[in-house]
Amino acid sequence: MADRTPPLSVEELHALVAGGEIDTVVLAFPDMQGRLQGKRFAARFFLDEVLEHGTEGCNYLLAVDTDMNTVEGYAMSSWERGYGDFAMHPDLSTLRRVPWNEGTALLIADLAWNDGSPVVAAPRQILRRQLDRLAEYGFTAQVGTELEFIVFKDTYEQAWDAGYQGLTPANQYNIDYSVLGTGRIEPLLRRIRNEMEAAGLVVESAKGECNPGQHEIAFKYTEALRTCDQHAVYKTGAKEIASQEGVSLTFMAKYNEREGNSCHIHLSLADKNGSNVMAGEGPGGMSDVMRHFLAGQLAALRDFSLLYAPNINSYKRFQPGSFAPTAVAWGYDNRTCALRVVGHGRSMRFENRLPGGDVNPHLAVAGLVAAGLYGVEQKLELPEACAGNAYTGEYEHVPTTLREAAELWENSPIAKAAFGDEVVAHYLNMARVELGAFDAAVTDWELRRSFERL
Repeated sequence: MADRTPPLSVEELHALVAGGEIDTVVLAFPDMQGRLQGKRFAARFFLDEVLEHGTEGCNYLLAVDTDMNTVEGYAMSSWERGYGDFAMHPDLSTLRRVPWNEGTALLIADLAWNDGSPVVAAPRQILRRQLDRLAEYGFTAQVGTELEFIVFKDTYEQAWDAGYQGLTPANQYNIDYSVLGTGRIEPLLRRIRNEMEAAGLVVESAKGECNPGQHEIAFKYTEALRTCDQHAVYKTGAKEIASQEGVSLTFMAKYNEREGNSCHIHLSLADKNGSNVMAGEGPGGMSDVMRHFLAGQLAALRDFSLLYAPNINSYKRFQPGSFAPTAVAWGYDNRTCALRVVGHGRSMRFENRLPGGDVNPHLAVAGLVAAGLYGVEQKLELPEACAGNAYTGEYEHVPTTLREAAELWENSPIAKAAFGDEVVAHYLNMARVELGAFDAAVTDWELRRSFERL
């Protein structure tokens, strides 16, 4: 059974507010891009009114582009429908302190319409639905996300003013696993680790990565919904802490032509007793459930790429020999494959290596669960593992553009059966909006190549 004990109880919140230690409560939800959107409340008002009744937010928050512009094409929210509200209901199991904001606590909200029905296209509700389907088999998903970022010595405001060009990375060379390299910015990394721990996340480690200024902080795996909520809290908090320290960091999938920011996602299944049902007596120590579940990942990987790589920039990561996958293949501890099987016995799991640091974790994990259930329901057989270099093998290729991924998503019977027409249409429109904006933009690349020479 999943542990949903909150990092902070409502009783503790009452005491902290009465004692003057907490004066602000944030109620927020993950939007389509995985960002936290919501309100800050006076703590006493939150306890008196919002805790029981919730609050409202404009439904355009799930119908805008990255710049928060209202756009056409969304069924749930438009000028014709008047841009009304949806209800935000606090999930008390997510209540926590926010140490990087003085006197502040935070909760994640579930979204519902005024009649009480869920907002089915909301990322958290999409994940909940897939986890409910999984529960029908008696399983829970245990998930860990490994999120990389690049740190710059420039503030966010300085980076904006510079057009994000010529920024100074916190490290000047490859510091993968370098203790010296992480030591250069240990005050920042230590503050992020310690304050995430105080917010209820279980920190494992921090390490350097390959791109100058690139780092990763890892957290212990837990139940899927909790992991995804914590991912969103961490991503917001890391940016806020960096800003307070006078630096900036980015989770974008591909900041430059060097190594991108990945977000490898590990998943295992547990039964009602907490035992790992992916371990078994089959080849490689895998159970039949594991083999079917993993075969489902392969079958749906291209169709679900929009969930794993949701932005134009996401697809710049998928380069041969880059440690970002290009082949729809699986292997035992093989980092050239999109799907990597690791661990044994109680630690048996697989890793999806497609997502970048820009991923919405709720959508990506929903995709992993839906793909796995497709494999289980269809009893799909797992092909032979890739034992060599998947980059040079004869495998299907992951989509190379958002346009290709959107077309696969739009025409996928697997997606429509798992998520429903409304969700498929909603996120197809999200992709079309981004593609339209990019197609209309004049890039620095075009200016450099064309201004004088053409």
